[in-house]
Amino acid sequence: MNVALCKRALHALVPVALAAVSVVGLPAQAHRAGSKRVRTVLTAELPPNMNGKDLRATLISVQYGPGDASPPHTHPCPVVVYVLKGAVRSRVTGQQEKIYHAGDSFYEAPGGEHLVSANASNGGATQFLAFFVCDHSAPLSANLPKPGSGARR
Repeated sequence: MNVALCKRALHALVPVALAAVSVVGLPAQAHRAGSKRVRTVLTAELPPNMNGKDLRATLISVQYGPGDASPPHTHPCPVVVYVLKGAVRSRVTGQQEKIYHAGDSFYEAPGGEHLVSANASNGGATQFLAFFVCDHSAPLSANLPKPGSGARR
């Protein structure tokens, strides 16, 4: 895919993704306009140290089958998650474990240790969208060292 096409795709994706997860710019209440309904799902402040020079938005879809989970990991960028189907069990260092159901969303600050990310559905699959806003081209996530591996956390 050429660079111009990628830039056009990104420019088209960002407003749609921002509207979908309501990171900025929408009032907190729901609005009705004909048959169209807009509601703020989540609002989160982005880190002030992002200079925007190489700002990149990435939207990924993650699906967990029954019993699936991710290993403990961290993200260098802020992440907004929106659960599409099923339920997701999540815990970030310093927070209580919580279950998010279809229609729920949550925010992960950059650098947080995501200790639990698992399918919490009773026997079914779960799917969610993760919207990353990064100020660099670093990987979107990195696994944390396993306890007792000798690596520092």
